[in-house]
Amino acid sequence: MSARKLVILTYYWPPSGGSGVQRWVYFTHYLKTLGWEPIVITLDPKQASYPQEDKSLQALTQDIRMIRTPTREPIRRYARWFGKGSIPQGEVPQLHFFQRVAAFIRGNFFIPDARKGWIPFAQKALRTILEQETIDWVISTGPPHSTHLAVEPLRQAFDFRWLVDFRDPWSELFYNRQFYRLPFAVRKDQVYEQKVLQQADAVLTTVEGELHQKLQAKAPAQRFFALPNGFDADAFTKHQRSQRQGEFHLVYTGLLTHNQSYPALLKALQQMKSSLPLRISLAGQMELSLVKDFQTALPEAIVDYHGYLTHAEALALMHTADVLINFIFEGAHTQMISGKLLEYMATGVPILSLGDPQSEAGELLDQGTAAAMIAPSDTQQIIAFLEKAQQQKGQWINGFSNKKDWTREGITKRLIHEILQKPV
Repeated sequence: MSARKLVILTYYWPPSGGSGVQRWVYFTHYLKTLGWEPIVITLDPKQASYPQEDKSLQALTQDIRMIRTPTREPIRRYARWFGKGSIPQGEVPQLHFFQRVAAFIRGNFFIPDARKGWIPFAQKALRTILEQETIDWVISTGPPHSTHLAVEPLRQAFDFRWLVDFRDPWSELFYNRQFYRLPFAVRKDQVYEQKVLQQADAVLTTVEGELHQKLQAKAPAQRFFALPNGFDADAFTKHQRSQRQGEFHLVYTGLLTHNQSYPALLKALQQMKSSLPLRISLAGQMELSLVKDFQTALPEAIVDYHGYLTHAEALALMHTADVLINFIFEGAHTQMISGKLLEYMATGVPILSLGDPQSEAGELLDQGTAAAMIAPSDTQQIIAFLEKAQQQKGQWINGFSNKKDWTREGITKRLIHEILQKPV
């Protein structure tokens, strides 16, 4: 019996880096090992606009069939307005007039997003596969949510089932409000989203709760599922906790912006009575001005900025921490549980996250023996957590009784059993 085939349309694919890449790299890797035949449609990396690259992920994709297409990338010219090589993530810089103009152009002329130039190329590649082969499922993942629009026009002409993956929300994504969108642009985006939601056979997100309620209102008859990103159990067997002696070491990895509550951490650290020298390691995509904020607020601390690290390097750094730090994006407390947070959980290191304690991420951290989601305004509770971590340095272990349920392989099995093998 031949393997069942599915096609995944994804803009982000190695050599691109980041959590959005890792989600489907691992899904396809384990789908392959579990008897499916994934076919990935992505684009020529020479023409892509990636925020960062991580070539180490390519090892997981060597046996995956890939179709790389050209694209049209007006996004490159738009990015120059920001003085960057790629579009910023998590916030929209608006420090000067040209950045505000660029944000307006992005929000009103690039709908649903600035990578929409890939749509005709992805659609052509998908049509060719559908004409030549029997495909069980087509999966489109966004952002960029324009990826879904490459699939929708082919629904009537071909027999396949369509799974739409929202790694982040679409029209209600928290930083959309920073694009100065006019009413016509907001409505156009909502129409695109609703059409996709209603025509798909199933919709997948990383969280459920309030996000599913909002999406269900737009597509009442739709089936919604939630599967987080998970962590790679094999990768964690290669690392052991190796704390620094004589220092209290805080580690933050990932995207950091002004739209996160890092000043609340700095305020708490300024007031904290520390018996050990403080070291803060920052790794990921962030403005140097944010690193400067840490150095200025804590002049006696050692602040190491590592820049963007490969996935393996980031995991190694996490295991050296006394506390792993996380900040929820303002306005996104109910929208996501990051893959990074699940990887933090897998290390056994205490986790301090600043955000809404009543969020899904907060409820998840409540299950840990040394983890907390604390409101940014609660300075005393932040201090109390940090002081306990310092007093019990090396002895406070963060355990989760159901950690095995969050492995990438386990979540892929849920994808198969809960969605792909179920009748529509």
